[in-house]
Amino acid sequence: MALTNPLLTPYKMGTFSLSHRVVLAPLTRNRSYGNMPQPHAILYYSQRATEGGLLITEATGVSDTAQGYPETPGIWTKEQIEAWKPIVNAVHKKGGIFFCQIWHVGRVSSYAYQPNGEAPISSTDKGITPGLDGEYWSPPRRLRTEEIPALINDFRLAARNAIDAGFDGVEIHGANGYIIDQFLKDQVNDRTDHYGGTLENRCRLALEIVEAVANEIGGDKVGIRLSTFANYLECGDSNPEALGLYMANALNKYGILYLHVVEPRMVKHGSEGETPYSTLPMKKAFNGTFISAGGYKKDDGNKAVAGEKADLIAFGRLFLANPDLPKRFELHADLNKYNRSTFYIPDPVVGYTDYPFLEV
Repeated sequence: MALTNPLLTPYKMGTFSLSHRVVLAPLTRNRSYGNMPQPHAILYYSQRATEGGLLITEATGVSDTAQGYPETPGIWTKEQIEAWKPIVNAVHKKGGIFFCQIWHVGRVSSYAYQPNGEAPISSTDKGITPGLDGEYWSPPRRLRTEEIPALINDFRLAARNAIDAGFDGVEIHGANGYIIDQFLKDQVNDRTDHYGGTLENRCRLALEIVEAVANEIGGDKVGIRLSTFANYLECGDSNPEALGLYMANALNKYGILYLHVVEPRMVKHGSEGETPYSTLPMKKAFNGTFISAGGYKKDDGNKAVAGEKADLIAFGRLFLANPDLPKRFELHADLNKYNRSTFYIPDPVVGYTDYPFLEV
């Protein structure tokens, strides 16, 4: 099996013993009504849980200013913590390892999602082009330097809340054009304080969040997701290779568990393209586990693991449509096709828990 299916070989990730290398990628599902995790998520996540398999939740807000999409979950209130507990318990009952992805969208929002209809916060006053992705994005407000510690503290508290809810750890969402990415990338970050300008300054917020979270819950329970090569939501960088390598090296100081990187071929939201870039220098620089994501199928996932280009592979759309994806890989079974039109509808069943399992 090791030769034909490297994805199904065991792996030691820090203190966690994984039975395979197929990871559930974080996938926004828009089914957490009123920012509250719902009972139907118990079935959704437990369907995809396996003994020794790693699951990462959908992006989960760290505060009441973190939201930018309808019906996304949070983890900043006691009620939200309590609502997550039965979901986490169901995954653990099946032997799964469960990390909560914590995020703040920054400028990827509108007045409608913000407390008292205020402007979304960001590294900048520059907004996203209105109408991009069919959304109305309200002009953001640049965070003042003295406000940044409060944002860092929101991530710290969210991480503590996640542990209190029973999660095994957290993944800090530093990718896909959201607030950490807005500080990292020079095409968005136009600050003149010590959070802007140089590469070191632009990475400061991300690393201060990592440090605060690692100090709170232990670096061995912390991962971070980056998309240094991507230009999601008009958030690109003029030298993505230097940015990625700097972050991979800098993260070693905090002893975090894993680095989760979106492949450079994912140049636009949900699409693949040719690219001269590689994540291999980041993998070589980083001391912990390296997770790769980006449109993988079984064969190229197996090749990436066999070629030591990644330790684990995160699957999104395939895992969504195939709750028993590791089993299907093992049996070389056909895969269900995903239905893109049901990715983001609020239905608690359709496109969520109704994808069929193999009949074996």
